[in-house]
Amino acid sequence: MSSTTTLLLLLLLLVLQNYEFAHGRKRKVHISDDLDDVYDDEEDESWKEWDKKKEPSFPPADLSKMEPSQIKEEMMKRHTGPVIGFVKLRFGLRRTPDMVAEIAMKWSQVMRTGGIGIRFMGVDTSTIMFNMESIKGMDELKDFIFDQSEAYEIKIGNDVFRRPGDPPLEEVLQNLQKEKTKADNAGQEENDGDLRTEL
Repeated sequence: MSSTTTLLLLLLLLVLQNYEFAHGRKRKVHISDDLDDVYDDEEDESWKEWDKKKEPSFPPADLSKMEPSQIKEEMMKRHTGPVIGFVKLRFGLRRTPDMVAEIAMKWSQVMRTGGIGIRFMGVDTSTIMFNMESIKGMDELKDFIFDQSEAYEIKIGNDVFRRPGDPPLEEVLQNLQKEKTKADNAGQEENDGDLRTEL
């Protein structure tokens, strides 16, 4: 054999040894089908119950012995599904529809960041509507809205919520109307006085 052939054979032998070393001579692992002595504790009871619908943990209430407010409270405990409500914004400020849409978008993003599924949408220049996936986050929603300086009151169904000490919305509207009427009357008297002096 020539020295080139020997050199090539040695080189080929070296490459084959490195290949086997690099790939570790793939060993086959055999797992027996006899698993009687294996203890499997990965699926506990909570895992088995994970996707099942849960029955309510509270007993049915006797409605005949309750006041209407208590009945309503019991119904809200059992309420599931979306909740729709409205937020009245503070009066006395001029807002454009774009400003209201911006407030609604900001509130939606903040609530999503907090992990509460809710969407706010501008209805008019003084009202924002919200659609909440579940009533479970109602307390967090009320706390959040009343932390916002723009919000005045929340209305969900027939329930109205406002900050403690704030007068009802109708009272605020009457006061604003009185102030507007006074301002209009004062402006008209001033104009009448100007006309009299000119005559």
